Order: sequence, then C-alpha cells, then structure tokens
Amino acid sequence: MSRRAFIRWLLAIGAALVGLSAIFSQMVKKKFIPDAQPSLTSVKPEPSQSVTPSSAEPLPSGPLMSYFILSDLHISIGDALTGKKLRQALDDITHFDGPVDAIMLTGDLTDTGTERDYKELRTIVSEYKKLPPVHANMGNHDYYSIWINKANNWDQATVPNGKSDAMSRESFKKFFGYKSLYNDFTTKGHSILLLSQEAYVQEKPEVGEGAWYSDEQLEWFKERVKSLYQPGRPLFVMTHQPLPPNGTDGKSHQLIRAIQFRETLKPYKNVFVFCGHRHQDFQNGTPHYVQETFHYFHNASVGRTLNRAYQQEAKHKVQGIYVQVFADKVVVRGREFSNRTFLDEANWSIDLQKVQA
Repeated sequence: MSRRAFIRWLLAIGAALVGLSAIFSQMVKKKFIPDAQPSLTSVKPEPSQSVTPSSAEPLPSGPLMSYFILSDLHISIGDALTGKKLRQALDDITHFDGPVDAIMLTGDLTDTGTERDYKELRTIVSEYKKLPPVHANMGNHDYYSIWINKANNWDQATVPNGKSDAMSRESFKKFFGYKSLYNDFTTKGHSILLLSQEAYVQEKPEVGEGAWYSDEQLEWFKERVKSLYQPGRPLFVMTHQPLPPNGTDGKSHQLIRAIQFRETLKPYKNVFVFCGHRHQDFQNGTPHYVQETFHYFHNASVGRTLNRAYQQEAKHKVQGIYVQVFADKVVVRGREFSNRTFLDEANWSIDLQKVQA
C-alpha cells in the first residue's frame, strides 16, 4: 500500500469512529435522559419573585401592660378591719398569677387623713417589699382631719380643730413624695393620669363632699391628655368622685367641674376613666360601666364594700379592679381579694378603635 493510500485509509477510519461516537452519544442520551428533560444549557433561570410581607402583622397574644386599681381603702387606726382588708388585697397582688405593672389608689386612702391613719397605711404598705409602683390621688376623706380634735375624736363643734385643707394636701404629698396633687404615670408606653380634689369645706364650704379642680389642674389635664394620647392606644384617667349626669356640673359627692372635664376628653378615642367613692359591690346589680365618648367605670371598695342601700352588709368583701391592655382591646375585671377570684358580674372587654387610614 502506498503512503498516500495509507493516509486516506486512516482518515476514513477516523471519520467512521467519529460517526460511531456521535451515534453512541445519541443512544446514551435517549437511554438515560428522557425526551421531556431539556438540556442544561437550554434551562433559563426563573425570574426572581419579591416576597411582600403582610401589612397586618400578627398581634401580640399577651397583655402589653396590666395594673390594679384599689379604691376607698379607708385605713383607720380605729377600725382594724380596714387594715386587714388592705393586707388581703396586697397579699393577693404580690402572689398574683399574672403581670402587675402598677397599683393605682383612687382616693379615700385613709378614713380621717390624720397623721396616725397615714402612719397605719405606711406600716401596712411597708410590709410588702416587692410591690410594683404605687400611685394615688386624694379623696374627700383624706381631708377629714379638720373633724378630729386633739383627743383623736370626731368633734364637729370645734372644726377645723386647728387643722386646714392645706395641711391635708401636704400630708398626702409628703406620703407619696409628690410635688403636686395631680400627676401622671407611664409604663410600657401606656399612660395614667390621676386627678385630685384640691379643696374641702375648710376652704370652700360650698363643695361639700364634691371634688373641686382648679383652673390650673384642668389646664394641666387638657395639656397632658393632648401630649400623652396616642391614636390606637388607650389612655387612662383616675378620679375619686363620680361624674354627674351628662351635660351638668356636679355637686356634693360628685366631680364638680364635670362639663369641662368631659369636653377635655371629647376629641379623643380609647379613653378609660375610673372613679371610686360609691363603694358599690360588683355583685349587687348596680351598673359599674357606662359608655360615653369615653369608657367610664365605677370601682367598688377595698375597705368598705356596700350594698345598694349603702350599707356594709357583707363585711368580708374586699373588691377592686384589674386592667389588662392588649394590642386590640382593654379588659377590665372585678376582683374579690378575700378569696382571690375574679367576679363574673364585673368582666368587660372593650375593643380599641383603630387609627383611621
């Protein structure tokens, strides 16, 4: 075979091998790669898809803030039962199976406002080392020292018995370390305002047992509500005496400048007002919740819970309110401290009005 013929033979053999290789490759593809499976080079990447988070985030399931309201303690050195009842309430609170961020005392902390009654109150409170912050306002009984003579007896004939309304105010402020009778307290982003009666019959005989607020206090109230209010969140207000019927100012045993009080709150949603003074048992059928432009609650009493005829029929009862703030509602529940139970007759869940878009 000539050299040239040999080279042509090699080229022919190489071509045949390349052809066989191609045929074999196709056979392998058909054998092991399904017809529906595209080649890797023909697969185009899917366009990336952005994940838009839900605009309605899940609400927290637990309470955002919780506190107790104790009204009308009436602590008196001459009535040991009042001290016993306050201890029952504080025992329950300190062992309570749930969060307690504060305690509000809404007036009539003492029975006579005398130094010895405040001393008794201090003795009881000091027994509890793990109490949450305690805040308070004044009630009419916290001005009663003018009725008490030097022998610590009730003596109406010698009023004011060397005392004054100013002295009562100072005793209250000294006990709590306040610079003012009216204050506000904020915890976990939620605020509570406490308004206080500023005078009694020694200075203003016409007020009787009513709550008189000065121009200065009402201006402070208006400014603080405007400053502290957050749309969609509740704002809480504590008074001692209850409001009179809507559209009127109050008299004895009522909040006197009630028209201005209501006007201050009218522009705001989700406001909750709590008062004491009536002492009414949560279980005696009297209404304890009224809806106005705000939500209005009447507390019972720790020291002297009364029946509908204002008699201390059930001397063992010790009642107060527990407030829980959730993301979408406020829950208000009556508590019987003597047996550490909630009362079915006092159980309200108030939906919060949402912020308008």
